[in-house]
Amino acid sequence: MAGVALAGSTLPTVAILNPNRAFAGVNAETLKVGLIGCGGRGSGAANQALKADPNVVLWAMGDIFKDKMDSSLENLTKVHGKKVTVDEGRKFIGFDAYKKVLDSGVDVVLLATPPHFRPEHLTAAINAGKHVFCEKPVAVDAPGVRKVLDAAKLAKQKNLSLMSGFCWRYHEPKRASFSRILDGAVGDITAIYNTYDTGTLWSFPRVAGWSDAEYVFRNWTYYTWLAGDHIVEQAVHSIDMMSWAMGGKLPVSVVGTGGRQVRTDSLFGNIFDHFAVVYDYDNGVKGFHHSRQQANCENSYLVQTLGTKGSAMVNCARNVHEITGANPWKYEGPSNDMYQTEHNELFASIRSGKLINDGEFMAHSTLIAIMGRMAAYTGKRITWEDAMNSSERLGPDSYSFDMKPPVVEVAKPGITAFS
Repeated sequence: MAGVALAGSTLPTVAILNPNRAFAGVNAETLKVGLIGCGGRGSGAANQALKADPNVVLWAMGDIFKDKMDSSLENLTKVHGKKVTVDEGRKFIGFDAYKKVLDSGVDVVLLATPPHFRPEHLTAAINAGKHVFCEKPVAVDAPGVRKVLDAAKLAKQKNLSLMSGFCWRYHEPKRASFSRILDGAVGDITAIYNTYDTGTLWSFPRVAGWSDAEYVFRNWTYYTWLAGDHIVEQAVHSIDMMSWAMGGKLPVSVVGTGGRQVRTDSLFGNIFDHFAVVYDYDNGVKGFHHSRQQANCENSYLVQTLGTKGSAMVNCARNVHEITGANPWKYEGPSNDMYQTEHNELFASIRSGKLINDGEFMAHSTLIAIMGRMAAYTGKRITWEDAMNSSERLGPDSYSFDMKPPVVEVAKPGITAFS
């Protein structure tokens, strides 16, 4: 979110909203949705959730910024009218807003806060018996990833759907492309090259009356403890597609580099503006990743899978999905709104009881991105075991607008230590 909130086929005729309640008929029960994180992505997810099912209402909202919530509520009401039923008693502001949303009687929660808060919010939601849409990435550090993996296991035990915000997994051209890769269309994979090279990000200038903490929370993308750096917060989409092509196989290690060439002002927190990392797999495959957030440069957003029988190109920026070599193919079928498809499939799963759980792959893809950051920050080779067992927890344990935000120096490869 832009503000931090702490806090086809015919559908089957049996609706299971949680393990203790079953209802006959698709529309036998209104599904109440809670939005935690009312920025642009959260508002978009709420819009898609309200379109996904004829008997869904937006029931509660939580954020720490009243202006973000008010804007989101106004815009959603204009579009969806009576499907927005958030009264004054279910508008929660504060660092404990997520708890109040969970206690408000919702069935489904949308988690769209900065990634730092995702593990805590996801764990609380699953403990409370809620179905979850969880934006990516799911954590900024290894302790957070481990917490998410535990929550994903618990969701399975409690028969709860857990959907990831890795939206390309719900894009039909991508599904067709990666299905063919996994079926051997390019032969044995030898290398995967993936990029997320884009321009600069948004930022909010300092306003009189803001504390240091409020400024940081409103500009969360520039702070590793809140966002994970852009290889984790943004480029993780490309890394996730690399992992998809590998069938979920985990890299054994990674080396990399990165730094700040252009975005050097303190206004940009402590994150890098470019990364280049190389992942090694135990079968000899190499994954080459490059990401950049610099203006006036060549942009690139693609995943190219190279194999013994050909090459598969998935170019997100140019909408190219094709295979060359022994088994040539080009996607020429219909496209879809992947964001909407996510929610359509989430709510269909809740109604049918055929529950979705994206927990493991969303956690693993997040950690693959985190270990890339670790390698670039330290200049060291980082193994999967190093990353998964890391004790480094980013950020404080409690939050307020009066707090002193963590002061973290920009990483210096060869000097910054791994922990």
